[in-house]
Amino acid sequence: MFMPHPNLSDELNSNIVESEIEGGVYLHDLPPSTVLQIQTMHHCYTAVLLGGSLALISGHPEFCPSPVPVAIAGSTWGGSVLKLRFVGRGMRLEFHHPEYSTPIVTSCIQEIRDCPPTDADTDSFSQSSIGKAGIDSPISSY
Repeated sequence: MFMPHPNLSDELNSNIVESEIEGGVYLHDLPPSTVLQIQTMHHCYTAVLLGGSLALISGHPEFCPSPVPVAIAGSTWGGSVLKLRFVGRGMRLEFHHPEYSTPIVTSCIQEIRDCPPTDADTDSFSQSSIGKAGIDSPISSY
């Protein structure tokens, strides 16, 4: 049972409880090459996990129309609090794109699905150049 933290606001404690009820997944619980479909209010993203916080993500017409290597920071409720390396329903995914200086934050996540890898996912993985994108290893400051 969740015990509210005395140093956190009632709103934040409530959000933590809600995230446990709504559900989600910690990236460290999934093996590399796991493919997640993340349906937000506005877009459907595909994330091929590479290990740690690294993933190839696609699904946004401007930021990632084709797979781009990113570091997934985690999920947020829209403020400054981040649930690290967690993808959660009712929350917003936050990831670091190699071409943008600030994190990309999605609209609210409505559904998360674990999908079998396709040949397209495998091709994207083999054609991507993670080192050239500037993301060589998990970023520990998240």
